[in-house]
Amino acid sequence: MEKVVVVVDTREKEPYSFDPSRVEVLRHVLPAGDYSIRGLENTVAVERKSLDDFVQTVIRGRERFRKELIALRTCKSACVVVEGGLDDVLSGCYRSGAHPNSVLGSAVSIIVDYNIPVFFCSDRQAARLFVEQYLLMLHRKVAR
Repeated sequence: MEKVVVVVDTREKEPYSFDPSRVEVLRHVLPAGDYSIRGLENTVAVERKSLDDFVQTVIRGRERFRKELIALRTCKSACVVVEGGLDDVLSGCYRSGAHPNSVLGSAVSIIVDYNIPVFFCSDRQAARLFVEQYLLMLHRKVAR
């Protein structure tokens, strides 16, 4: 089986370590998101956020994040992956005084207003596995 070339944005500070038997990693600036697939950089994008970063971004960095969402919306397949579970959001397990309902409302707003799914994964490892599988399946779909 041929390896899929995953492109990681050069601005991504903590890139995932994907399965080297399935994925080859290439780093360069992406038009949107933190992860994509070589040759599909304008149609596939994954924006990765730690839970704390997601909360900060949707509560205090809303305008800057809105620009990122507009760029993501131009992609055929785009999503936001959060390294934390919805239960973490609802119980306020993050470093911010933001009310859980505000954080949840912001996530739902991204889904409804921008048509970009937000996937809450339980932790960084689950998020990494999700992103890897998401990109591999999209690559397989396009290759057909």
